[in-house]
Amino acid sequence: MAAQTYAVEFDGYWREPNKSGVPAQSGIYCVYVCTHDKEAGTVSLRKLIYIGESEDVRTRLSDHEKQQDWEMQLKSDEQLCYSFGAVQEISRVRCEAAMIFEHKPPENTECVNDFPFDQTTMDLSGKTALLHTSFTVYRT
Repeated sequence: MAAQTYAVEFDGYWREPNKSGVPAQSGIYCVYVCTHDKEAGTVSLRKLIYIGESEDVRTRLSDHEKQQDWEMQLKSDEQLCYSFGAVQEISRVRCEAAMIFEHKPPENTECVNDFPFDQTTMDLSGKTALLHTSFTVYRT
């Protein structure tokens, strides 16, 4: 496997009550803690807590086994919020691993301290709050 560069554009943000709006596509998703100001119509992201991948992100998020773990990260005025980046199936696991290794979300356990792929550069665009938008990780 050779060095690779991936460009991923993220879309979002979907709050927990609206997560059925996340695309039913192959890609990477980020789970955040956020607050919602109904009057201003704004969402403020507080913390990135998980990064995952799926062939169908909408279905994956609809019944995720870590949902309760994520909810335990919330304070009373907070809720979960999601973003999505489309990634082809062949590169999805590698992109997810690179993002986890770079960002080390507290609810991820795999790829937090090791990266099993060759040099991988990620260029992120779009809805990238709390994410590093350009980084390179190396096999450990």
